[in-house]
Amino acid sequence: MIPKVDNASSRRKFLKFAGLGALGLTLSELSFARVRAGELLVYVGTYTTGKSEGIYLYRLNLVSGELKHAATTKGVTNPSFLTLTPNRRYLYAVNEVEDFAGSKSGAVSAFAVDQRTGDLRLLNQQATLGANPCYVDVDASGRFVLIANYTGGNVTVFPLQRDGSLGEATDMKQYQGSSINRDRQEASHAHCIVLDPTNQFAYSCDLGADKIMIFRFDARSGKLLAGTPPWVQVKPGSGPRHLAFHSSGKFVFILNELHSTVTAFERNPENGNLKELQTLTTLPKDFTGTNTGADIHVSPNGRFLYCSNRGHDSIAAFAINPRDAHLTFISHESTRGMTPRNFAIDPTGEFLLVANQKSDSIVVFRLDQTTGRLNAAGQVAQVPAPVCLKFTQPFG
Repeated sequence: MIPKVDNASSRRKFLKFAGLGALGLTLSELSFARVRAGELLVYVGTYTTGKSEGIYLYRLNLVSGELKHAATTKGVTNPSFLTLTPNRRYLYAVNEVEDFAGSKSGAVSAFAVDQRTGDLRLLNQQATLGANPCYVDVDASGRFVLIANYTGGNVTVFPLQRDGSLGEATDMKQYQGSSINRDRQEASHAHCIVLDPTNQFAYSCDLGADKIMIFRFDARSGKLLAGTPPWVQVKPGSGPRHLAFHSSGKFVFILNELHSTVTAFERNPENGNLKELQTLTTLPKDFTGTNTGADIHVSPNGRFLYCSNRGHDSIAAFAINPRDAHLTFISHESTRGMTPRNFAIDPTGEFLLVANQKSDSIVVFRLDQTTGRLNAAGQVAQVPAPVCLKFTQPFG
């Protein structure tokens, strides 16, 4: 049941967003110039092995939290993770498959974004040089995309042409390693690669070897240069999956999939090195079922950290001490669905959206920016096998 919206409260929120748009609010996470009053767009990446038809586009009402379907880009195979260029003109999606064009590789697809409607038009595809790509990031200049190939155990860099299409790879780094979990860590498995806020360093989680790889990123040539040291180790069997930067750039938080833990690191902005500070569980103490961690994000105000649990089917919330990144547990909130994969916080910090992969739903929560707690907004969109959520401002 959708709760009744108080008219006075709704009008105050609308005026708030209108004011943000008029003032040109800076959204550091997504590099937007401004938010149009009252609405954001959300691209949804999916797995297409079932009922999904490709990439879905929704409109999020920033007053009510309602999601309305706007468009579907059909014929895209397993577009499981998405990213947009800073100017919002192009979108890139990994095609999470094992074979592409006759080779043992996944693919990455480039799309032009219609600046009036947000519709997507395929430009071209490139083999990612590794099977089952599961993550894509774009550099701050909008000149390169970086891919993590899970089964391939490597990361690749592709240049972007003037028309947004993908050129031939400029770099590929193959990982080597394993760890103590024989079922999941028999070899290296690159699960993400993320550029830091300065665009000078790239960090990649190797789930198979329990390492966080550290690279210097050459934004002129599109090359990944080994950091000093080239990696940091996490606890054996942890299975690092995703990471998130604090808004200050001084701290990095790692979600460990296999241990269902989060590890806070202090980051040296000069050389990119990481120093471990703290590791906490993302689960209740009395939980006895099977669980794996999936995604991690810091709130736009830098005060809170959120992690998704698949199995417990919850979002774990933590308060962040801005001085030393010390984490304090706040609460667990049910995702009202099964297997929460990716989730996303809108740039205003008002809403958190969860992609429940196995219940085919996106559930909307309100985020209390004072306490960090989540409350279900009563809004649900039915989307087949949602995996990734990416916000952008409306076009036109």
